[in-house]
Amino acid sequence: MSEAHDLYSQLSRHWSEPQKAFLRLLDGSSITYQDVVDGSARIANVLVDAGVKPGDRVAVQTDKSPEAILLYLACLRSGAIYLPLNTAYTLSELEYFFTDAEPTAIVVRPSKEKELNDLASRLGIAQVFTLGTNHDGSLMERAAGASAKFTNVARTGDDVAAILYTSGTTGRSKGAMLTHENLASNAQTLGTIWKFTGKDVLIHALPIFHVHGLFTATNIILWANGSMFFLPKFDSNEIFRVMPEASTMMGVPTFYVRLLQDERLTREATRHMRLFVSGSAPLLAETHRAFTQRTGVNILERYGMTETSMNTSNPYDGERVAGTVGFPLPGVSLRVTDPESDAIVATNEIGMIEVKGPNVFKGYWRMPEKTASEFKPDGYFITGDLGKIDEKGYVHIVGRGKDLVISGGYNVYPKEIENEIDAIPGVSESAVIGVPHADFGEGVTAVIVPEAGAKLTEADVVGAIKGKLAAFKVPKRVLFVDALPRNSMGKVQKNVLRDTYSDLYS
Repeated sequence: MSEAHDLYSQLSRHWSEPQKAFLRLLDGSSITYQDVVDGSARIANVLVDAGVKPGDRVAVQTDKSPEAILLYLACLRSGAIYLPLNTAYTLSELEYFFTDAEPTAIVVRPSKEKELNDLASRLGIAQVFTLGTNHDGSLMERAAGASAKFTNVARTGDDVAAILYTSGTTGRSKGAMLTHENLASNAQTLGTIWKFTGKDVLIHALPIFHVHGLFTATNIILWANGSMFFLPKFDSNEIFRVMPEASTMMGVPTFYVRLLQDERLTREATRHMRLFVSGSAPLLAETHRAFTQRTGVNILERYGMTETSMNTSNPYDGERVAGTVGFPLPGVSLRVTDPESDAIVATNEIGMIEVKGPNVFKGYWRMPEKTASEFKPDGYFITGDLGKIDEKGYVHIVGRGKDLVISGGYNVYPKEIENEIDAIPGVSESAVIGVPHADFGEGVTAVIVPEAGAKLTEADVVGAIKGKLAAFKVPKRVLFVDALPRNSMGKVQKNVLRDTYSDLYS
């Protein structure tokens, strides 16, 4: 019998100790690997009974919980496509995703049940389940009576395992289709080069609705047959409480900035830790150096994106260079090209980063033309990130060809915010940029030209868009100017704005 290539099979074949803790919870309880097998089977049975078929989408907007991880695995086992959604998304944002993805089932917080039932009814979505953080909700009520036996639905490595929505600076959000092989190859590669084993205990304080917390951290631990301290969110007190029993941690730069602000961060406190990984946003070189000085440990920074999961990593053994994202992963080919000529640029010259490998996504959901435009004829994916490769082979990210802002590890797309701001009475035009911010990596910043005679204030603008967009998209500062800088073609020069306000948050 040939070996199965679906993600669940590739992860579960490593689970050699059924009673070993996979998730260690703050109340002292744990979720064992046997619990994972049984619990995901029960939920998979519920999904199938509810009419979810292979290839159907299951959209999920719930708070972080062990059951949410079991739901993700249940989708893999039933052949469904898992669609995680940021918990901050508003009802109007959810309507777009549901309309585009056409999920068969959605899973939401119990507190959102009524408004999501109304939306689902209007859109013709067959099933609405609820899932809370205390083993509650209709999904778990149904699962309690379901069988703990489930025959996994056959999937190939090329079948889509998950859709994660991303976006460009213009146009509508795009659903990146990640296959079973995309996710499995990344888990195996990272687990190997970062030397994860069944002895590892990871501190997990990340959200689980995007690549970092769900696929990078969780899949690596499942692949390694390791354990995780599963924290609801980042909390310095809890981090320091569990650290003596942990060996590794993954976080966004904000986590490390916050830890550096705590006097408990010492060499003694971190002596059990073999690895700290940072990603999802640029880690300032000064943060990297300060952490090393305090702890003697060099943070390992890597580079990835929604469409590709991880592409590069600083070395586990070897020099971790502050301000770089290391080398291409084994099996991943990375090049830097001139956007105009497509020629590969010389060492230390800046150009467009392009990648190719088993980690690179299948394409954008129901957008074949957009998919085709983002790939070169030889199969390389155009990341939209500007970078260079130095003489030692380290990759440097120097900016983005598209004006994406990454704040606190979350992708923020300026056009979406500009559209809301431009609709406010008294606004002539706006430009949204990312400005260096020690805590969030980049602070979302709005630069506005008011109409003649308008008496707008920062509070007016923030108040007008709060509730219309997720909180992480709301500008941290609003600035007013007489005119936006433009080039000879009339295009707003956001690079000039970024330079002008580069010290805004320092």
